[in-house]
Amino acid sequence: MINIVLYEPLIPQNTGNIMRTCVGINAKLHLIEPLGFSLDEKHLKRSALDYINHLNYEVYPNFEAFQTKNKGTYYFLSRYGKKPYHEIIFNKDEDVYLIFGKETTGIDRPLLAKHMDHTFRIPTTDKIRSLNLSNAVSIVAYEYLRQTGFEGLSSREPDTLKGEDYLDTFL
Repeated sequence: MINIVLYEPLIPQNTGNIMRTCVGINAKLHLIEPLGFSLDEKHLKRSALDYINHLNYEVYPNFEAFQTKNKGTYYFLSRYGKKPYHEIIFNKDEDVYLIFGKETTGIDRPLLAKHMDHTFRIPTTDKIRSLNLSNAVSIVAYEYLRQTGFEGLSSREPDTLKGEDYLDTFL
């Protein structure tokens, strides 16, 4: 199972977008406090829309509490990673945790330093420090999904929405 972990996120709109992505890909979201917003905040709910009712998530007071409860393989995403994310070989038979840091400073440096063998980066130019958090989550989460065959996801417009032949009505 894929798990998205946000380490002390600050911006409610980013977290709301990530919540929507988690619902869309059947991922569990783990939020590590302190959060830079309230989970009741209107910006968060606007970004997550009405999908928040389908969200599988949990909040932890700190990384130690998260780590105690969740066993599996941790992958840290940071600009300080020495290997690109696409070199990760995911195993769909294990619990995978993709850990992303807060928008301003990322994941605590001592924590990253202890896990450098599992710290990866998304390649960018030298003109920016990092990508937007919700974009970074999507990029790496979809790489996991690609490698594991998009299990449980629909490759066509579901009949529960408009259906795969919807555009035929416009011919």
